[in-house]
Amino acid sequence: MSMSRDAGGGERPSRGTRESAIAEEAKIANRSRLAWKEEQLRVWDLLQLFSPWLLLTISTAVYLAWALPASGEPFWPEGATVLGLVAAAVPWVLFGHTLPIRRRTLRPARAGVFLAGLLALCVPLMAYSDIFLVFTVAGFFHAYLIRPWPLGVLGVLATSVALNGSAMRVWAGPTPDMLAEFILVVAVQTAAIGVGILLTARSEPEERKREELVERLEAALHENAGLHAQLVAQARESGAQDERQRLAGEIHDTLAQGLAGIITQLQAAERSASVRGETEEHVARALRLARSSLTEARRSVRALAPRELGRAHLPGALRALTERWSEDQGISARLEVTGTREPLSPAIEVALFRVAQESLTNVAKHAAASRVGVTLSYTGPEVLLDVRDDGRGFAKRAGTGFGLTSMRQRIRGVGGHIEVQSGPGEGTSVSARVPAIAPGGTRVEGEPADDPTGDRR
Repeated sequence: MSMSRDAGGGERPSRGTRESAIAEEAKIANRSRLAWKEEQLRVWDLLQLFSPWLLLTISTAVYLAWALPASGEPFWPEGATVLGLVAAAVPWVLFGHTLPIRRRTLRPARAGVFLAGLLALCVPLMAYSDIFLVFTVAGFFHAYLIRPWPLGVLGVLATSVALNGSAMRVWAGPTPDMLAEFILVVAVQTAAIGVGILLTARSEPEERKREELVERLEAALHENAGLHAQLVAQARESGAQDERQRLAGEIHDTLAQGLAGIITQLQAAERSASVRGETEEHVARALRLARSSLTEARRSVRALAPRELGRAHLPGALRALTERWSEDQGISARLEVTGTREPLSPAIEVALFRVAQESLTNVAKHAAASRVGVTLSYTGPEVLLDVRDDGRGFAKRAGTGFGLTSMRQRIRGVGGHIEVQSGPGEGTSVSARVPAIAPGGTRVEGEPADDPTGDRR
């Protein structure tokens, strides 16, 4: 976990960690709320689906418990009529209510027909026994399924009329008081249940749409998780490839160059074996190159800057590099620094130093030059590095070796570009141009560029 220290030396969660925790808690709370709403919708769907069967079963069971003869009185024919009506109600509920809901094929016209048939069965059943008032309540549940909502309210009204008319015996000859009471009860019941239908008609579709949207969002999140895993794998592979390229460049700029120098010095020692002093000098140079290469290899493994840059700024490091190279190769090399020196970011200093190092190595291996000039120019927004020699040069198509490719990659990695100009017998010029980016985004002006020591203080 990412932590930060407070004034007392203790540790407290960082801001990013707190924000992540809050986001995770919000996500859990949202999921809980959506799960609760989904459970509500599921319970309501089940209630609408099974309520007619439950109410019919209760009404029939209670009727049979009441109507079966306890003292030998005949159960038929009234009982047979009631059971016949119940038997007719079973397929009517099955094919008009249950199956259309399960198959999502319930339409307003079919829902209205079903409700009318249901009430037509309930009215005679209530005439035989008041217990079937319980079954008639199923009409209220079914009215919630009728769309648009005014038709559902009309279904509630019809159910209320049938239910209360049978319960209050209005059809048997109503009195004015009974009729007024009947109208009042029907009006209040219809209004109360109708408001519920209206609210359900407005909120339930939105809730269901929201649930569908949540499902699609969850599917998208799963898909994004897969894409994220792919991106992480690609980033890991890209990072590994960048690291391989970095190590390849470091090995080429340190070990390969050092080994090449060692071989050159040992070959020179072999050729001058008859002259004792020259042989010892070449062997001493070879040993110095071997030690230097080992040191650079260790610095590369630790991803450290070159040794020269660890002791001085770029001008001083280039001066040390040029003088040592001139001494080892016996070729005249001169460094010139122009402009006002400004501190550069370590990445830019390393890139320019490696370009100069590689260019001098190429001069020693291929150019057969007698003079080399290295120029470091501070121009304000940019820094320029030029390495020129008067050697044999090369054709344009020959300038595609790993060393030149590595130089181009280094300079491009710090936002600059490099140009190599050469021709047979015309020498070679390597010119690198990079932005003058200071460490921490600051610049130090007025410091002389040609500081002979270049010490870091």
